[in-house]
Amino acid sequence: MNSILLHTIINAPLERCFELSTSIDLHKISASKTKEKAIAGRTQGLIKLNETVTWKAKHLGIWHIMKVKITAYEKPNYFVDEMLEGSFKSMKHTHKFENIEEGTLMTDRFEFSSPFGILGRMADKLFLVNYMRKFIEERNRVIKAFAESDDWKQVLK
Repeated sequence: MNSILLHTIINAPLERCFELSTSIDLHKISASKTKEKAIAGRTQGLIKLNETVTWKAKHLGIWHIMKVKITAYEKPNYFVDEMLEGSFKSMKHTHKFENIEEGTLMTDRFEFSSPFGILGRMADKLFLVNYMRKFIEERNRVIKAFAESDDWKQVLK
């Protein structure tokens, strides 16, 4: 199992950061480089406990479809999304939010394992862990930019 841990400090209120992180619309913006689209389940707005979304995106030159479900949700402190169907053997993304002096500390723990045994583990070490880290860092950069400006008003009604 691979684990990526990221901490992002955002100079914005906790609840705004939480809602931006659950926004399907903002996720589409942050993942525009992969042409990510929500094609089933919750396809816009804010996703909540027990809801699913199915994403279609082009990663590493290949189209992938992944269905995820929100399996834990305590607004505005944390939520967890887990893969139900997709290219990984397993995937779990825990999002935590804490009030700090500078605003909000957003912590991401992204855990995944690849299929194909030793070949999958080799791909993880060679490029996939780094690729996924950069993907989540870009997502967090967009959340931070929207939260710290008036842009958040475009996606949170």
